[in-house]
Amino acid sequence: MTALDRADFGDLMRRAAREIESPEDWDWFCKALPPPVMRRLLAEFFEWQTHGGQAEPDGDWRVWLLMAARGFGKTLVGAHWVTQRAREAPGARIALVGGSRDEVAKVMIEGPSGLLAVARSDEDMVWMPTQGVVAFASGAQAFVYSAAAPEKLRGPEHDFAWCDELAKWAASSSSGHARAEAAWDNLMMGMRRGARPRTIVTTTPRAVNIVRRIRGLNGHAETRGRMDENVHLSDPVRDWAMETYGGTRLGRQELDGILFDQPEEPLFPREVMEKNRVAAGTIARDGLTRVVVGVDPPASASGNACGIVVCGLGGDGNAYVLADCSVQGLRPEGWARAVAKAAAAWGADRVIAEQNQGGDMVESVLRSVDAGLPVKLVSASRGKAARAEPVAARFETGRARLAGRFPELEDELAGLTVAGGYEPGSGSGPGGPGKSPDRADAMVWAMTTLIRPSATPRVRFL
Repeated sequence: MTALDRADFGDLMRRAAREIESPEDWDWFCKALPPPVMRRLLAEFFEWQTHGGQAEPDGDWRVWLLMAARGFGKTLVGAHWVTQRAREAPGARIALVGGSRDEVAKVMIEGPSGLLAVARSDEDMVWMPTQGVVAFASGAQAFVYSAAAPEKLRGPEHDFAWCDELAKWAASSSSGHARAEAAWDNLMMGMRRGARPRTIVTTTPRAVNIVRRIRGLNGHAETRGRMDENVHLSDPVRDWAMETYGGTRLGRQELDGILFDQPEEPLFPREVMEKNRVAAGTIARDGLTRVVVGVDPPASASGNACGIVVCGLGGDGNAYVLADCSVQGLRPEGWARAVAKAAAAWGADRVIAEQNQGGDMVESVLRSVDAGLPVKLVSASRGKAARAEPVAARFETGRARLAGRFPELEDELAGLTVAGGYEPGSGSGPGGPGKSPDRADAMVWAMTTLIRPSATPRVRFL
């Protein structure tokens, strides 16, 4: 069946569904259909019921990003797409990737809209939970992977892949963003089987780094959708959701499928950070004239992270963010050791630590783990925006750059506004930055030290 034939058949069935009002008339209509037409109707039930962003995009794309609201039917689309690829490519290897193995099993395979639910009655589909494999009637196989274990994706090759709730991957493990990005990179490197490897990503819209990376890919297609586009969702559920969350920022994201990528008037626009990025590892220590470690200590062990960011001044006069070594949930001696380790790894000339939280205790804790640590305490006498503006100006003019990818730090920087506020929700939502931009503060302290004019005395001859 050609794509045109499928479209014509879908138009015919949708027209019939609109014109037939009562269940009794619909039952009569179906019984009157010739057996071949009825078999085709059942086999292609989902195809002619797709709405809006559920329809597969045209074109020669490699990654389809279906970023839509809750209740839109994203999981159903992913399950149908995978089963159709299994029919078309006997012997294909398909990757099923979720935030955890349990989520893959409970949602993508066993769920009400999962692979088992959409399987045709005349097709044998075998789910082997202990092996993490789904065997299709065509001979194709789908394999379960977890974003929390990215190393499992290193090596296996696949024809197709389905990644579900990718925006949540960062919250699926203690290492968060780093593991999520490693899982994605390992998967993409293995997408090399068959004539046309393709991946579908079904996720709610959250402004995490990994989603932005996909949106910036060449050869990616994107469709969107709102909850109210799903005519199969019950009215009470839809009405309750709209009444409770309609018009709020959360509601616009989760119900309308709107992606909030950054606040109004950000100090560090994402496009500026992206423009001023160089590859990790391209800036060597011996090519730097000065290295500073910025530290924003936490108020308590159970509170926000301890921001630890390493920055360096290159021989070209540009300042570079070299490493984000921030830690969370550690007692003072724990985060102090992390600071000393970062300083030693980069041969830091100076450690700049904010003393507003803890006062002189900060210096005492740092020197207790390394008596020779070159510590200098600073106080925040101005607001975050005022302190960050000179650093932001450096990024705007290309004189400050990111030497690699720092998702959590970048999320926090994106939340700083010209007006002096901080909007953590504009970063990545759950799993992203906390209520305080600890990493951003640490980076600003380090960068400020690097770009401040030298106070070295000079001799004047009269």
